[in-house]
Amino acid sequence: MEKYALKNMHLLNGHADMKPQTGLAVLVSDGRFEKILPESEIPEGYEVKDLGGKYLLPGLINLHVHMPTGGKPSAKKTDYAKLAQTLLKYGLVRWVLKKMGESHAKTQLLSGTTTIRAVGGIMDFDTKLRDKIKAGKAVGPRMLAANYAVSVPGGHMTGSVALPAHSVEEAVVMVENLAETGPDLIKLMITGGVLDAEVPGEPGVLKMPPEYVKAACEKAHWLGYKVAAHVESTEGLLVALENGVDSIEHGGKPTDEVMELFKKTGSVLVATLSPTVPFSEMDQSVSGVSDMDLLNGKALFRNIKECTIRCLKEGITVGLGTDTGCPYITHYDMWRELWYFVQCCGVTPAFAIHTATMVNAGIAGLSDETGSIDEGKSADYMVVDRDPLQDLTALREPSMVSVFGKYIEDPRPKKNPKVEEALDTLMKVMAEKKE
Repeated sequence: MEKYALKNMHLLNGHADMKPQTGLAVLVSDGRFEKILPESEIPEGYEVKDLGGKYLLPGLINLHVHMPTGGKPSAKKTDYAKLAQTLLKYGLVRWVLKKMGESHAKTQLLSGTTTIRAVGGIMDFDTKLRDKIKAGKAVGPRMLAANYAVSVPGGHMTGSVALPAHSVEEAVVMVENLAETGPDLIKLMITGGVLDAEVPGEPGVLKMPPEYVKAACEKAHWLGYKVAAHVESTEGLLVALENGVDSIEHGGKPTDEVMELFKKTGSVLVATLSPTVPFSEMDQSVSGVSDMDLLNGKALFRNIKECTIRCLKEGITVGLGTDTGCPYITHYDMWRELWYFVQCCGVTPAFAIHTATMVNAGIAGLSDETGSIDEGKSADYMVVDRDPLQDLTALREPSMVSVFGKYIEDPRPKKNPKVEEALDTLMKVMAEKKE
């Protein structure tokens, strides 16, 4: 690995109290931040990279992605189970799906996201992609992968990125089988979601019985894995928290009982505001969602915001993820999740960046490895032209990004112009409403 020094920049280290620091140089050696010292003390033997007064900060961490899909909106609902079952019959198509995953991973990295947590995929494609990136055979961010999620018949995403357990015993066996594929965590689908809701205004109907959740969590914990769970209702929150889930993905309307369980168990919330925004706030002529999906989207958006705000107020750890793969949620827009966090939950841009870096690293179990610019940590960073503490849109187009100390200058992920235009318009409307 090459040795180089970054200088002439504003340093934002990712800590809660971060402020732009100048006059410092960051030495990178063997893929890690070796030392932070005054610019005048850069030793010989380092290639010096002058950042021209730009802003250096840790790479973003996206805690909730699905690699097979790219977020392209569709005019009609997709039967993902039927589509997956059809595609997986053919070896050539499976190869194409793997290549799509590689392309999506590269897009994540080029957008400034240096760590991702894939929480529901096809077969063992995600762990194989993780290993390929780690071996330097593919370009992408650091990955944590769950492979298939555990669901139930008729449960959320069953047949596509989740497989059904028909009994408590089968749920345990599924966890054991998943463990043999080398995942980093186990994912459960405890409730339904917006797209599979059957009653207007009621997303997140409980699907997985509590005894399944308990048995799956106990087996996962015994095997050394943490458990993340798709939850979109109060009932789902109670079942998840009472039976051993470590991270709630999405959230639901919080109650006093829910909050006490969060505190008692030490579980965390991974808020995913991004997928609820187009459903609830975008004009139906653009989003194409049905009247029922609109009602359910609005309910979930409201509940996730309320859950996030209350967790923050009561000292519960909150992380961020985009749920990439949902309609309008791409592999290059993690910065929008931070913007929604500020806009909808009343936090500062500094807190949003701290959450998407250092806090997310802690949730992922990577605090010693990444999430901040500190000596000894992996050199995972991004460089942007403007101060993101003043305007989070500065994160939109990084001028440089690095993972494991390997940097890419002028990264340019391929984007969908129609999606960008629709989301930009929506953000403008949301900002005007708040004013």
